[in-house]
Amino acid sequence: MSAEVSAPTPTGVFAPAPGAAPLPRMIRAQAALETRMLLRNGEQLLLTVIIPALLLVLFSAVDIVDTGAGKSVDFLAPGILALAVLSTAFTGQAIATGFERRYGVLKRLGASPLPRWALMTAKTCSVLVTEVLQIALLVLIAFALGWSPHGNPFAVVLLLLLGTAAFSGLGLLMAGTLKAEATLAAANLVFILLLVAGGVIVPLSKFSGGVQSVLRLLPISALSDGLRDVLQHGASMPWGDLGILAVWAVVGLALAARFFRWE
Repeated sequence: MSAEVSAPTPTGVFAPAPGAAPLPRMIRAQAALETRMLLRNGEQLLLTVIIPALLLVLFSAVDIVDTGAGKSVDFLAPGILALAVLSTAFTGQAIATGFERRYGVLKRLGASPLPRWALMTAKTCSVLVTEVLQIALLVLIAFALGWSPHGNPFAVVLLLLLGTAAFSGLGLLMAGTLKAEATLAAANLVFILLLVAGGVIVPLSKFSGGVQSVLRLLPISALSDGLRDVLQHGASMPWGDLGILAVWAVVGLALAARFFRWE
């Protein structure tokens, strides 16, 4: 009588095979995580959603600032859309990334299978998703207040994308070079200054000639004026404002790539 000998069970065999996920899947997963973290942060929601919405309602309902002929909301809505891009792509991203760098989160993520450029891509995707939600909400509020936009939708999208690129580069440059506490203070200070002097709520025509010429070169001024030219005045393509945003985007992203420190 012969005994049957069973084949030895192979060791170290896993199903599915171990290894990093495909790069697009890793980017999608990181972008989803970044978006959830942003939307769960009460302070970030205050900055990116509540403040722009309140400013739009307040200054549209109460005649505080002389916005010229026509309904106040027609002047204010494009500026508030620009402010939403500033709050997410610059202020929010700078603060969040600065503290991630301080606590070593970026260093650990940089050592993961997700390449560093893919991590920044995921952060950019998170910013874009948040902006879509912001803009959808603000547009609904503006329509409820009687906004009547018109113009070239492609020009609006191009302005928003270039504005996002410009503010993202500047935000990452700040987060990657300053300490977290300094980034927090500087980012909020810049937000307030650009809110007041960037043509968001107060028309740039209220400033003197020399100051006005300088302010028009700021990215927030180019974005708010460009959106206003299209959505309020029906311009087809505001090339001057697009050019200013393109320069800021190239310079900001190039400097961020050159000087960003991961720890």
